[in-house]
Amino acid sequence: MWRQAVAARRVLILLPALCAALALPAGAPAAAAPPVPVPYSFAPGAQSVTGAQRPATDAALLEAGHTYRSSLPRDGRLFYRLHLTAAETAYVPVTAVPPADTTVSATDGIRVSLQDAEGTPCSYASARFGAGLSPRPVTALAQRDAGKTLCQGGGTYYVLVERLDAEGSGAAARAGRWDLEIAPVTEPGRAQAGPTTAPQAWNSATPEPLTGTARSRPGGTGFATARPLAQGVWRTALAPGETRFYKVPLDWGRHLHASADLGGAPGHGYVGGALNLSLYNPVRGHVDDIALGYTGAPKSAALAPLPPVEYTNRYAVPAGVTSVRFAGDYYLVVHLSARLAGTFGQGPFDVTLRVRVGGRAHAGPGYAGRPVPDDVFTITGQDREAALTGATGDGTGHRVMRLVAVGGIGTGTALLLLLGGWTVAARRAHTRASAQKPTA
Repeated sequence: MWRQAVAARRVLILLPALCAALALPAGAPAAAAPPVPVPYSFAPGAQSVTGAQRPATDAALLEAGHTYRSSLPRDGRLFYRLHLTAAETAYVPVTAVPPADTTVSATDGIRVSLQDAEGTPCSYASARFGAGLSPRPVTALAQRDAGKTLCQGGGTYYVLVERLDAEGSGAAARAGRWDLEIAPVTEPGRAQAGPTTAPQAWNSATPEPLTGTARSRPGGTGFATARPLAQGVWRTALAPGETRFYKVPLDWGRHLHASADLGGAPGHGYVGGALNLSLYNPVRGHVDDIALGYTGAPKSAALAPLPPVEYTNRYAVPAGVTSVRFAGDYYLVVHLSARLAGTFGQGPFDVTLRVRVGGRAHAGPGYAGRPVPDDVFTITGQDREAALTGATGDGTGHRVMRLVAVGGIGTGTALLLLLGGWTVAARRAHTRASAQKPTA
């Protein structure tokens, strides 16, 4: 009986705090202070590394299939090291995460490049915050394409990460460090030679936006926690300054089209780049993005039409075509500008995603080896099912508090479930203890 008494006392101790947390009606603000955006979710187990000031043999070694954490100072130019074979294509995406209170300009961001041991550049790319003037995770991809003119042969290569800062960003912001997430990937060549020109025929017309009842699907807070999406209409709610990540599984031969709607809000004014929708490929390479200005009236924006996913798209010139070169998870990233709060309030604001997946799936190109990680260009039946259900594999889908957060049950029901769960646990503990007692 003493175990039941202990359980009861725990309920009484926790009950006031639980009631306070659940007593607010749906949509009511928890406090007058503006909400703090949820921090970026780095990949679990990411290894911390320190970048070097110059390309050298003691620079931190990055290996494909692993995810790394680092940080970039305001005036830093950091180098990291790779070992590549002559036959593999390498992709090194770098996500920069500035502090939420950072002041940024439209041209602030990062630049990432890959170079060989002699300093010959293989490629470079940049990512900037844009018209929203809002700090958010931005990702740029450096790569080495096997078979191209530059940077051929195996050996040591270096990744260079640099800050892009405008003079008007503010001294305090420029002095701060930005966290980095680095996730290298390697791709083998084809087992047999094939066409080396991009497909010429594909339907580039903008499809009609999907209609129907939107289903709730909150997003993740990083690439590692991106929430799966299938074709459909999906809704969520974002506070100013928040960023959410989704992923859409695409087989070879399939193509994606997506748009975003920002719901109306009271207030008068204009915010440029109020909502930003970005699309990244399975190696986190930029595919397309769109930003919309906002006056408080409902507004919609759509990504450009994309061709079906094909290996030979890499031989095209337009970046929006060459980037859809492999199957896998394509990431949709939604950001709501922090500047909305000053004109239209703290929100949350309704955001609707319309995702259309077309085309006919077919077999891949046949690699002469395995990519690293080996599942990066593979779509499974489990992936397709997760896209329909929204399952993340973290076991949280049945937790009571997640249901409360989504708004599926009321305060009284949540209390009954929690109290009932504690009571059942106490009774089970008492039963186990009684069963273990010796009998006369």
